[in-house]
Amino acid sequence: MPNQQVQPTCCAVILAGGRNTRMDGRNKAFLVVGGKTILDRLIGTLQPFFSEILLVTRQLELYADRPVQVVPDIYPARSSLTGIHAGLTYAKADFAFVAPCDAPFIKPALIQSLLDEIEPGVDVVVPKVNDYFEPLCAIYSKRCLAPIEAQLNRNDFKVTRFFEHVRLKTVSLEKIKMVDARMSSFFNVNTPAALKASRDFENQFDE
Repeated sequence: MPNQQVQPTCCAVILAGGRNTRMDGRNKAFLVVGGKTILDRLIGTLQPFFSEILLVTRQLELYADRPVQVVPDIYPARSSLTGIHAGLTYAKADFAFVAPCDAPFIKPALIQSLLDEIEPGVDVVVPKVNDYFEPLCAIYSKRCLAPIEAQLNRNDFKVTRFFEHVRLKTVSLEKIKMVDARMSSFFNVNTPAALKASRDFENQFDE
């Protein structure tokens, strides 16, 4: 019997370590959209796909009652890249689907589409929209840890900078629109105006 290749495992990592400056200091994870906090909406979306869900934060006590594993940043600087690094460090799975805590409308079909792109030889699966990566709705291998650490040690916090040092697999706009026609998965509630828009257009995004 030929050897069967073991399929890589994947967890989810929620980034909740920001300063919330554009939201006037209000914690974006606990803003309410559609009768639920954004965090609870996001956890509910992730749970059918992932048995391991981690949340990276500097305020561990705020999330103690959520059904996730709460872990701290390892590097002192606050950035999405340090959050990705911490999530990958603590993850037991081979890969991590990374999402921000201010994304209330991530589509399950998009998550499944990205998971379907995982291969043992790929390090990053990332949507690419009009020549722009969406690195906070993407999948990363634990093999990314070394190039991420090298970059953080240079105090370079741009997420996509290390992409040239890993095996990248992009997901086209055409593929994304097949599962998320309105691109609502990439809508972030990071300003008061965005919060108002999320409430005004919730039915549109949730269709």
